[in-house]
Amino acid sequence: MTYCLAITLDDGLVFASDSRTNAGADQVSMYSKMHTFELEKERVFVLLTAGNLATSQAVLSRIKRDIEDEAEESLHSVRGLSDAAAYLGRINREEREKHDETLTKAGFSADASFILGGQIGRQTPEIYLVYPQGNFITTSSHTRFLQIGESKYGKPILDRIIARETPLGDAARCALVSIDSTMRSNVTVGPPIEMIVYERDALTFEHYLCLDADDEYLMDLKRAWDDNIRHAFQDLPRFDWEASRRSRHRGSQLTTTGKPGKKPGKKS
Repeated sequence: MTYCLAITLDDGLVFASDSRTNAGADQVSMYSKMHTFELEKERVFVLLTAGNLATSQAVLSRIKRDIEDEAEESLHSVRGLSDAAAYLGRINREEREKHDETLTKAGFSADASFILGGQIGRQTPEIYLVYPQGNFITTSSHTRFLQIGESKYGKPILDRIIARETPLGDAARCALVSIDSTMRSNVTVGPPIEMIVYERDALTFEHYLCLDADDEYLMDLKRAWDDNIRHAFQDLPRFDWEASRRSRHRGSQLTTTGKPGKKPGKKS
């Protein structure tokens, strides 16, 4: 399994992914699921992958080959991000169909999903989620992020924090907490964690992080999150019956005297 996410904001984009690939209980490997494509000062793309590793690697190879061969359609020639998502979807569908029947008979799935994001020229930065069938979606004014893989554990923090005006630094920390929450609940998601923070109109990648499990910043972030969420929980409003129960307990302590096991006021 895996977990990848991308966030679109007024100030730019945030991408984050884990690096664990699970092909069975005794086959756990580490593969980077974050790939970048950059045509200097003209266009930038980030590609996040989830699902069947063979399919995603085949798709990645075709994208690179199209760029190298200066094919008529490639990430270097598409006019917009939606065109890039359609191009990626077609390749994904074709590669999946090559192996779908064989893998299905063997009890495996050839499906792979992708998040593609970036910016072309001075167009608005965008992110797209591309499905195994080749179709795709983008974000909305109410949902500023996309996820692939094991998404359910990391979604609540994104729902509560992310808005279009969220600063890039806050969004990056939110993404790390989202992945950490997922790693706590699902062992098939694991470090290293890769992250790219892209500033709008930069047309180059300046902020990249790769955090191992024992990375000092990641450890500090996890401790701070654990401590603060514990304190926030302890500060939640109490039920009415809790107050009356404490009051009765205090009254019982005040009226009880004598040694343990003796009734109040009774002489030995």
